[in-house]
Amino acid sequence: MSDPDAWRVCSICRKPIPFGAKYYACSVSTCNRKRTGMSFCSVECWEAHVPMQRHRDAWAVQEVSPTQAQYQREQANAPAQPTRAHRTAAERRTQGVTHPAVAAPPRRRVLAADPDSLPQDILVVVSKLKAYVRARSGMNTSDNVVGVISDHLRELCGGAIRAAAEDDRKTVLDRDFVRALERTRRS
Repeated sequence: MSDPDAWRVCSICRKPIPFGAKYYACSVSTCNRKRTGMSFCSVECWEAHVPMQRHRDAWAVQEVSPTQAQYQREQANAPAQPTRAHRTAAERRTQGVTHPAVAAPPRRRVLAADPDSLPQDILVVVSKLKAYVRARSGMNTSDNVVGVISDHLRELCGGAIRAAAEDDRKTVLDRDFVRALERTRRS
């Protein structure tokens, strides 16, 4: 980026987005990841990216870019993370690898997070749950039910995460939930 007064450039038209200016972000999380970081100068530019990304349900979120001082503080506080290509020769030798292109990725471990630090939000759409119960049985649903179901889903997610880690994957798949359900039924 050549403009020193610009925070970023628009992901579509490449027009500079100045520091402290209004811009638009996509509501879809995959467009807001650190690596992707899509920013749009206008709603029209945001609309242009929707067909390319094949979003089913998305909207433009108005944001304000950081000031130049805020941006510089963020950059200064950001930890430098070496890429796989930047490993030193000594690191590669200790792993038994002589060429950086064939360096084996480190084995992943499931981190045991403190249960109190995990989000305890409701994990189901309450209105859809109540509508399902009513359509299926004609019964009403207590508000206390969603907490119990959310707790059950958290346990199920934990089992699926463990199953994915056992297969040395970073992505939890549907088959991991099937394995977690089978383990629950056996115990």
